[in-house]
Amino acid sequence: MTEFSLSDLETIIAGRARSGDPQSWTAKLFAQGMDKAAQKMGEEAVEAVIAAVRGDAEALVSESADLLYHWLVVLAVAGVPLSSVMAELERRTGRSGIAEKASRQGGGKGGD
Repeated sequence: MTEFSLSDLETIIAGRARSGDPQSWTAKLFAQGMDKAAQKMGEEAVEAVIAAVRGDAEALVSESADLLYHWLVVLAVAGVPLSSVMAELERRTGRSGIAEKASRQGGGKGGD
């Protein structure tokens, strides 16, 4: 099996977004804009959470794939490259999670 990366998926999404193919879900999402893309990402996130809480590993894998795809679509619609997110993650690896979170407390950003 070959190594498939999020960068590979980002490239595929970019190509399909510009294709104008009426049979392409990606092209349709881009045409519908950020509201629809973000809505789909949110739906997939909820479905992944439900699968996790239920302990359904197979569904969690499937919903996680859907979530990652829709997250990359949202990034692309916003014009944010995956490399920017990866650079931010890399920057954060030099700090403890607790210290990193504390540095964001006043910025209105939540999460762990």
